[in-house]
Amino acid sequence: MPPRRFLPLLALAGCSPAGVATLLTPAGGVSTQADIAYGPLSRQRLDFHTPQTLREEAPLLVFFYGGGWVGGSRSDYGFVARPLAQQGVAVAVPDYRLYPEVRFPAFVEDAALALRFLEARHPRRKLVLMGHSAGAFIAASLALDPRWGAHAGVRGFIGLAGPYDFGAEEVTPPDIFADTPRVRAVPELVDLRGGPPMLLLHGADDRTVGPYHSRILAARAVAAGVPVRHREYPAMGHVGIIAALAAPLRGLGLAQGDVLGEVTGFLRALA
Repeated sequence: MPPRRFLPLLALAGCSPAGVATLLTPAGGVSTQADIAYGPLSRQRLDFHTPQTLREEAPLLVFFYGGGWVGGSRSDYGFVARPLAQQGVAVAVPDYRLYPEVRFPAFVEDAALALRFLEARHPRRKLVLMGHSAGAFIAASLALDPRWGAHAGVRGFIGLAGPYDFGAEEVTPPDIFADTPRVRAVPELVDLRGGPPMLLLHGADDRTVGPYHSRILAARAVAAGVPVRHREYPAMGHVGIIAALAAPLRGLGLAQGDVLGEVTGFLRALA
């Protein structure tokens, strides 16, 4: 996320790039409630970010971070939550259990539990689910697949570089999806008609999760009559699409696309 010349210094400081981006992201105008329990287990916690003035009609955005289902921490993603909260949106960032503690589908079950908790706590808010990479897989599962409780309470889905259909052997390690040779966030038998509007963003130069994942899901949405905006950013890679939300990079003119503008525009259209 930060310019490459800074990465050795960050490594010496024991910081992840996401954590450093959060440290460098202004928190002005945003209040954060940290470490809210949505379940009894240690990783069933979330952070809740709100603007100073939260309109009644403002949506609640639930963001699921990536990390290949093996890493990640909600505390590192203030650089995503704060800029969105500064746009007037409430933002929740849940943790979920990771491999090797658990395998699929436990992390999706954790996310579903977090969603039920937030629905009960904020029953009047329009829920929008957003995720990057592995987190986009989780968010798509919750928003679109009835197995995980997809229902009318979810008003929108935002996927950043999501892997929506893949073989277990494509994951490192494949044991994350033991006994599940083909993994689909949205199985082919799921009828998308009547599903929530989607925003699907992908880097055209993504070598980790190919942009064809978003193309296929966008085509399915169009065929089902679901409103979808699908955009690919030229020369952008897998990390670049989430890094584009970081205030330090945007401030230096290093973001490779206006991802923040796309996301906030999508949220305003749902209001």
